[in-house]
Amino acid sequence: MLKANLTGRGTQVRFARFLVVGGTAYAVQVGAIKLFLLWLGTNAAFTLAFVAGTAAHYSLNRFWALPSARTDSLRQLQEYLGVAAVSFLINFSLFHLCLHVFGLGRIWATAVAVPPSTAVVFLLLNFHVFRTADR
Repeated sequence: MLKANLTGRGTQVRFARFLVVGGTAYAVQVGAIKLFLLWLGTNAAFTLAFVAGTAAHYSLNRFWALPSARTDSLRQLQEYLGVAAVSFLINFSLFHLCLHVFGLGRIWATAVAVPPSTAVVFLLLNFHVFRTADR
């Protein structure tokens, strides 16, 4: 059943749209960190950029990439924020690993930190938070 859910045409379309949304949110996050680094320290800039990227990510997923049959919008938002918190922990940890262990610059560390959480976030959002009616 899991294989059927992962390989079905509907999931493939949702995943393709999710990737477009992710690329857009990534661009927002990178643009925002560049802007915020002009005035703020590294941690504050990363955090605010993450918030900006997450807001773009939620809006585009909720209304375009992963349209949901759910009617409990407040609970859905709360669940999304939980997934965003998990994503933040993964991103922030990898950001600091890349920055301090691998010696990457702040922008490259941001670029490397984003993709690893993509699969986890897609699975949680597609099959739980923004699930379709048949799931």
